Amino acid sequence: MKVAFLVAPEGVEQIELTDPWQAVTDAGGTPELVSPKSGRIQAFNHLDKADTFPVDKTVGQATVEEYDGLVLPGGVANPDFLRLDPKAMAFVKGFFDAGKPVAAICHAPWTLVEADVVRGRVLTSWPSLRTDIRNAGGTWVDEEANVCTNGPNTLVTSRKPADLKAFNETFLGEFSKVPG
Repeated sequence: MKVAFLVAPEGVEQIELTDPWQAVTDAGGTPELVSPKSGRIQAFNHLDKADTFPVDKTVGQATVEEYDGLVLPGGVANPDFLRLDPKAMAFVKGFFDAGKPVAAICHAPWTLVEADVVRGRVLTSWPSLRTDIRNAGGTWVDEEANVCTNGPNTLVTSRKPADLKAFNETFLGEFSKVPG
């Protein structure tokens, strides 16, 4: 299982990147860090700078076809930066168009709103995104982890870092159903 982790050059919540990344690795999968820019990304522990991580591929180099699924970590700034990048948005939308599973946690559903892929779907997120999701045509629920199969692919969402165990177990279960 090869999984793309899409993050902005800065602003990703570190634990929402590293914990799912480790879960993919522990499951025998191959995670790759994809970002709009090459080099290193700057992670955060809430609003404080944390570690940096090397980018494996830029969104211009990566293709949806080479991955079995997509993970969108949160962080307040991360999805907001990604929303402004047309290539990043095309990359996200490409997973939906190809029917491949996507997992998003915390503030990451902002990216899904911008990609226009939440209409008719049920999802969860950090509570402050509730109105944005509803305005984009989605149904917001307050659940530890939610699986929505309404559409061409499976969408797994989760609310916050405290839900990471459930998020990881749920998205790995769904991603493992992908043939290949």
